[in-house]
Amino acid sequence: MQSDTSPLLARIAEALERLAPPPPAPPAFDTARLFRHDPATGAFHPAPDYPLGLDSLVGVDRQKARFVENLDRFARGVPSNHALLWGVRGTGKSSLAKAAFMAVATQRTDLKLVEVDRDQVTALPALFDVLRARPEHFVVLCDDLSFEEGAAAAKALKSALEGGVSGPPANVMFVATSNRRHLMPRGHQEDRGMLAANEDAEEEVSVSDRFGLWIGFPPMDQPTYLAAVAAYAERFGLAAPDMERRALQWAQLRGSRSGRVAWQFIRDLAGEQGKALPL
Repeated sequence: MQSDTSPLLARIAEALERLAPPPPAPPAFDTARLFRHDPATGAFHPAPDYPLGLDSLVGVDRQKARFVENLDRFARGVPSNHALLWGVRGTGKSSLAKAAFMAVATQRTDLKLVEVDRDQVTALPALFDVLRARPEHFVVLCDDLSFEEGAAAAKALKSALEGGVSGPPANVMFVATSNRRHLMPRGHQEDRGMLAANEDAEEEVSVSDRFGLWIGFPPMDQPTYLAAVAAYAERFGLAAPDMERRALQWAQLRGSRSGRVAWQFIRDLAGEQGKALPL
C-alpha cells in the first residue's frame, strides 16, 4: 500500500511547491536611503531622497534643534528616544522628520528611513523583528498616526516599542506625527459603552507615554508665516512687488497660516512665473 501511494504523494508535494509563492528577496538597503514597507509581501520599496532642505523649514527652529539632536544621538548609537511630533495640521511635522533624516543621513551612511502606513500599525512588531537582525540603523516613520479602529492597533504599537521578552531593537527609532497629542480618535465613545470606551482610551493614551520625546508644533502667527514665504521665495529666486499682500490673501482664503500654506502659495507663484520647483 505504501509503495502504491508514494509516487502520488511525491507528485502532490511537487505540485504544492510549484504553487507556493517564492520566498521574499532579502532587503537591498544599500540601494537607497528611504524605503516604504509593504507588510503584505514583506518588501521594502526604495524611494528617492527627500528634496526639501532642513533650512527651508521656517518658524520651527526649536523643534528642528531638538529633533535633530535626538536623531543624531540615535545614529551615533548613544541613548535616544522614540519621538512624537504633534500639533496643528500643515506646520511641517512630516517635512521636519524627513528633512532632518536627510541631514543626518548624509553623515551616517548606515542610517535608513522606513515609512509605514498608519493603517498597518498592527504589522509593526513583525517589522521590528526583521530590522532587529540588520546591521543598519532605522528610523521607522508613521505619518498622521491615530487609532481610529480602537485599542488593537495601540496594543500592537506598544508591543513593538517595548519589544516583548527580547526588549526593543536598539537599531530602530520610531517617529510618529499626529494632529493629536494623545493619538485619540474623535467620537471615541460614540459606539461603545462607557466602561469599554474608558478602557480603550486608557490603552491608547498609554501609547503616547512610550514616546520619550514629545515635540509640539503650535499654529503659525502672521510674522512667522510671512517669514516662511520670504524664505521660500529667496531660496527659489521668486519675487513679486505685492508678494506679502498676496500671501496674506492666500492664507485668508485657506482659513489658516502654516508652512504648508506658505509652500502652496510659493508653488502658485512659481507656476505663474514659469519656474520649476523641487517638489
